[in-house]
Amino acid sequence: MAWFLGLGIAGVVLLALSLVFDGVLEGLFGGVDALDGLFDGWLSLPVIAGFVSMLGFSGAIVMGTTGLGSVGATAVGVPAGAASGWLTYRLSRALLNDRSGAAPRDDDLIGAAGSVVTAIPAGGYGEVLVHRAGQPVKLAAKSPSPVPRGAEIWVEEALSQTAVSVRPVER
Repeated sequence: MAWFLGLGIAGVVLLALSLVFDGVLEGLFGGVDALDGLFDGWLSLPVIAGFVSMLGFSGAIVMGTTGLGSVGATAVGVPAGAASGWLTYRLSRALLNDRSGAAPRDDDLIGAAGSVVTAIPAGGYGEVLVHRAGQPVKLAAKSPSPVPRGAEIWVEEALSQTAVSVRPVER
């Protein structure tokens, strides 16, 4: 049973190392053409860690609770480890392919409506309040013509992460 517990603990340690050294296993064998595509998730550190830890812990549980020997514990542990590795692979793919929480970009501001907080002089900077990803954001704003405080504006261009070029809305 000590071997199985050792495997379970080694799997948990390997999982902790995979969090610290993300992509190391893939990087070690990245230049070998014969292994190209093999490390695209199936043999990643989290998947191996899930397999090894589940094999070890389920084998230890089987040995401790039943009369089966190490062969029986291995027969139960290998499928349990394979299932754990497969679930780890599927979960990591789902998390990596999730684009719903993508960070907003500067270009997302183009066309956004807002209002002037601090008057914008011609060719100078003032401040505007626009909504970015559903949150109000105050930005420095530049306009070719003067725009008074409280006027409604449209963002024409993102000059930087904190500055935009705007034009007043004409109705």
